[in-house]
Amino acid sequence: MVIRNADWVNFLRQYGPIPRNDNMYDEAIQRSIEKKGIEPIKVEPEYLSGLIDNFKTGYPRSVILTGTAGDGKTFYCREVWLALGGSKEDWDNNETIKVLPLKNHSLYVIKDLSELSDDNRYIIYDMAESIKQDNGKVFLVAANDGQLIEKWKTAEFNYIVSEVAGFIEDLLVSEQQYKEGYNLQLINLSRTNSAKIFPKIVESVVNHPGWDECQNCSFKENESIYNRCPIWENKKRLEGAQDEKILQERLIDLLELCELNEVHIPIRQLLLLISNMLLGHPEARDKLMSCSQIPKILEDKSSSSASIYRNIFGENLSKRRRETTDIFSTLNRFGIGTESNNFIDNILIFGEDDPELKDIFNKYMTSDEFYGADETYKGDQKAYLEGEVSKDESDRFLNRLRSQRQRLFFTVDTNDIIEIQVWDLTSFKYAGEFLESVYRRLENEKRVQPKILGRLVKGINRISTGLLTKDSDVVYLSTSGSHSQSKISRVYETEISVRPNRGESVNILLENGKPVLNVNMSLSDEIGPVSLKLHLVRYEFISRVAEGELPGSFSRECYEDLLAFKSRLLNQLEYRRKIEGAYETDPDRLVLELLRINNEGMLYRRTVEVDFE
Repeated sequence: MVIRNADWVNFLRQYGPIPRNDNMYDEAIQRSIEKKGIEPIKVEPEYLSGLIDNFKTGYPRSVILTGTAGDGKTFYCREVWLALGGSKEDWDNNETIKVLPLKNHSLYVIKDLSELSDDNRYIIYDMAESIKQDNGKVFLVAANDGQLIEKWKTAEFNYIVSEVAGFIEDLLVSEQQYKEGYNLQLINLSRTNSAKIFPKIVESVVNHPGWDECQNCSFKENESIYNRCPIWENKKRLEGAQDEKILQERLIDLLELCELNEVHIPIRQLLLLISNMLLGHPEARDKLMSCSQIPKILEDKSSSSASIYRNIFGENLSKRRRETTDIFSTLNRFGIGTESNNFIDNILIFGEDDPELKDIFNKYMTSDEFYGADETYKGDQKAYLEGEVSKDESDRFLNRLRSQRQRLFFTVDTNDIIEIQVWDLTSFKYAGEFLESVYRRLENEKRVQPKILGRLVKGINRISTGLLTKDSDVVYLSTSGSHSQSKISRVYETEISVRPNRGESVNILLENGKPVLNVNMSLSDEIGPVSLKLHLVRYEFISRVAEGELPGSFSRECYEDLLAFKSRLLNQLEYRRKIEGAYETDPDRLVLELLRINNEGMLYRRTVEVDFE
């Protein structure tokens, strides 16, 4: 029996990149759950139990939930409302402000602060008063980033509203949740790490009871690969039972790198990604497969176009749709598929006929009958190598190569990762190192290896001085005769030891969960360290400069960042000299030390004296 219209698959489509009114997203999903009787996708929210417990106490705090669209603010508000005894009917009504009696207080819930009309602006004053002192009211308010402060600033002005607005802004800037003297908790859901919540969402989706509808489908585990359902195939690959979850791990790596690069992925976008991974197909209605479309896809032999590895990047969508969908726009910045190295392309193009590459070609290409080197791929490959193709056919094969590079990134196992160098398939060849050897080592309270720190110091020295130095034991500070940001700075100011030496040192540590390069210049508490945040793009830029490469695609912004870092180091040097009384001047002559570079690429100083007569 063939199931043509599985309710679960149709429900899952609603999370995908289909046109909708985002303001009604949560309501639309809830209506579908009720109409079809489908169990919702459950992921235990980080703060939910704490919020419910807070409002059950005799002395609750007011709570503001902020973050970007899709972070789950409406979900939190609804679940708290229902958990505290609020009715579903009252929740579904059109009232902007919902009121619920608690033990000693009245709870006011505003699920979207932007919907607050001018007639209801009085509620801002009530909330400000409740935050300053107990007035019998407590609030749960949701607001997107930017809307929160704007609403407070446009409320009726008085000193309490003004004070509380400033306090809320301070909490946002300092990334804090509380402040003594104010009865408020501010939770910024944009601080939720998408890499940590993603596997929980995946587990909820792949283990959902809705898949039981597929049990009697003749396409589910068909013996013939040409009659096998691509939706079920994608589900198995996302589940990862047969390959130790390599695909999940690589996706988690990418999401972690996004977070480290200060790019947050909301939960809604993660659900969109998973839906598209499972159901994406360029020829399907809305570009997302449903059960009723599977026979036609199999008949047209277009299952390979449903590849989960292509769908991760929204390849089933139009270019414009990809660029305007946040998750695909973000993931495509990694350049996976367009970047490569000679070894990987030799595997993909010549591997079948090359004795030295044949084993690895069979392992990663031939063995994957569904999305790997099928007969169509091999036929296009042979014609391409023999030069018997038109331009359109050549472009088609090159597009297939792009898809295979994407697949390789998510399938190469840990045993081959050093030989194949999967991070060469991205625009950030040092991304894997940044993640494993810097961030995760620091997270596990281990030091970053000296060779990595030395490379970063070498890159910083090259940028700071404008000279191709190999020095990695000290940080050189130099100018062009003033503190201007000249490309070449030969006038020596000082050097800072990387190894601890009389208060000087250079190290990498975690600050607010992010890697930071710290330059310490003195034992004195008055002279603090100068820090540089090491997000992915900066790390890649500094590392490439250290290795003599020119990463032009992102060099201008990073170069200016490093010059600003140099300026802060020079300013701190000036401050140190004032504190330590290190100035020595001679009115009759000027002594300069100019940096030179020797044949080994090491810097040395040459003194130049100018006499005034």
